[in-house]
Amino acid sequence: MRRQLLFINRHSPYGESVARDALDAVMTAAAYDQHISLLFLDDGVFQLLVGQAPGSIAQKSLGASLPALPLYEVEDIYVHLGSLQARGLSPEDLILESVTLLDDAAVQALRARQDHILSF
Repeated sequence: MRRQLLFINRHSPYGESVARDALDAVMTAAAYDQHISLLFLDDGVFQLLVGQAPGSIAQKSLGASLPALPLYEVEDIYVHLGSLQARGLSPEDLILESVTLLDDAAVQALRARQDHILSF
């Protein structure tokens, strides 16, 4: 049975492995033909920034992997508008062009439609 899975990314992309672990989990679940939605919330919006250059901290760019999500049929990608605004960011700062911006009410509605929610 195909399940509705929402992955919520709340952590910045570097300094710990949470963001990388979340991306690995998303791709693994998608390989098992689950319907995946991905929400970037809080500091998770930093994962989407254009121009990530983590070489100085000896890490690979997480942003370089994000454009591959459609290859895994992960197309429902959401960004919390309030999280962007609170960090002084705009949609033009994001590496992915095809994201849907959500306000608080829309985030709640998205959560309500899911079979399972995994928060990273």
